[in-house]
Amino acid sequence: MNEFRLYKSPWKSIKLMLMCSVFVALGYFMLGRPDVPQAVAWLGIGFFGLGYPVGIYQLLDRRPQIIVSEVGIFDRMAHHEFINWEIIQDVYLAEIHKQHIICLVVDEAFEPSRRKGKFQQTVASLNKELGFQELNISLAYVDVDADRLAAFIYAMRGAQAPERAALLEKAAASL
Repeated sequence: MNEFRLYKSPWKSIKLMLMCSVFVALGYFMLGRPDVPQAVAWLGIGFFGLGYPVGIYQLLDRRPQIIVSEVGIFDRMAHHEFINWEIIQDVYLAEIHKQHIICLVVDEAFEPSRRKGKFQQTVASLNKELGFQELNISLAYVDVDADRLAAFIYAMRGAQAPERAALLEKAAASL
């Protein structure tokens, strides 16, 4: 079975740690100033210092973030199972704070919140009110062209099984 995998970009983890370093350094310099409350400086150091273990974890985590195969698409953050091409009705790209998100429109019978509790159903309805779907693929940590990936997913959802292998080979070479 043909498939390709998209991994997290190590540069995004390094960027996170560098940005946290700026704020940790500011907190450190605030410690020496008598006009700044010490609690504020320590809170800044503690909060932005948490970016280091998160960044190191993201940097060392080499599991694939997104797997695309002839069966469907799998995103470790969105859903814990493959999302079959047959259940995807539509695909659109959303952006929030320069972070691209691919939204997958599926039939209500296949929405993950149907099998969850009332709280998860409420959160899912909030997602829809914000213009997203229940199944969203975040591209925040993956270095890929969002428009091309969304167009590829749209083409795969309408393709028949023999065409999917050719589309996968073409996408693996160009994405």
